[in-house]
Amino acid sequence: MSSSVSPLAPKHVPDMPVIAGVRLATAEAGIRYKNRTDVLLALLDKGTAVAGVFTKSKCPSAPVEWCRAKLKGGKARALVVNSGNANAFTGKTGRASTALTAKIAAKAVGCSESEIFLASTGVIGEPLDATKFDGVLARLAESAAPADWLGAAKAIMTTDTFPKVATRTVKLGKAKVTINGMAKGAGMIAPDMATMLSFIFTDAPIAPAALQALLKSGVEDTFNAVTIDGDTSTSDTLLAFATGAAAEHGAPRISRPSDPRLKAFIKAFNEVLANLAEQVARDGEGARKLVEITVEGAKTKASARKIAMSIANSPLVKTAIAGEDANWGRVVMAVGKAGEPADRDKLSISFNGIRVAKSGARDPSYDEAQVSEAMKAPEIAIKVSLGLGKGRDRVLTCDLTKEYVAINGDYRS
Repeated sequence: MSSSVSPLAPKHVPDMPVIAGVRLATAEAGIRYKNRTDVLLALLDKGTAVAGVFTKSKCPSAPVEWCRAKLKGGKARALVVNSGNANAFTGKTGRASTALTAKIAAKAVGCSESEIFLASTGVIGEPLDATKFDGVLARLAESAAPADWLGAAKAIMTTDTFPKVATRTVKLGKAKVTINGMAKGAGMIAPDMATMLSFIFTDAPIAPAALQALLKSGVEDTFNAVTIDGDTSTSDTLLAFATGAAAEHGAPRISRPSDPRLKAFIKAFNEVLANLAEQVARDGEGARKLVEITVEGAKTKASARKIAMSIANSPLVKTAIAGEDANWGRVVMAVGKAGEPADRDKLSISFNGIRVAKSGARDPSYDEAQVSEAMKAPEIAIKVSLGLGKGRDRVLTCDLTKEYVAINGDYRS
């Protein structure tokens, strides 16, 4: 966790309302860090529905495997998250650690181990000593309270420079329902499910299968459209929990994702996901520029996404942005290497609304001074027009600075 906050951090942190059926508590368990919280326990009322999406890495962490297996039950009573140790690439020891953590948590909460969900973030390859949770989780279960969302978000941070939270309130039927979310992530971030760790909570009465469908759809243009360094984590986990408490106030019980009464809820739900995803991009390790890349005129949306990601993950593009250089040649390179349909002579590129290349050559009205001034802005918008079709997509990334190298060069020391 960095001592200096990213210059791209949001200027406003929302007041996070209470969600009926959710209580939170954090503690210092000494997993890796000293003098800071590193364990989060979220207690959930009986009957809480759960949904999840996870990393597509072929080397997933033990907690990811645990959650995938327990997700089939569709119900959750508690979430345990630790920072500092990812419990990944830890073999049988890692699986034993997740089992022990779940056992300790289930005893503290008074539920089945199958209703415990786990997530870990931090160093890969180091065994996680789950005995450190013994006693800690029992105390957290006793002290858990509805309010401290910001404290919860801080407890799951690693190299993050600020806690990431978002909230929306919306009508479901005639009742008001709330959606709260938190996320952590600053490096080892590339889309292949969702993000590093993110947790969404709502009091809406939504069945597990419907919640799963909403979550799977919602990540595609939010968390799956964010990349920091092109590296997909072993631990990526996004879990959503619906306590159903709003049913007592007249919210209808939802069993189908296509239920027309969900329209406003889905919009608000996706806004929470999008807000958290953008905060992850704003907190990229060493980042000084938030970069939005839009590709239009592609053959298909999928093609536009691949080209946008090729640009976003290019170290040459990202270092040019860090140097405030509108080097469209590197963008051309990234378009060409993506392996998607492109025609050099139809290609146009702009930086922050200033067109620098048109029809396969430098724009006739190009003004170096004007573009250089635009590149000093903290937010950079790159737009690529392919002129081949109607496919369009957008992704978020950040620049690549010397600080990124320093952070990751010293990560284990």
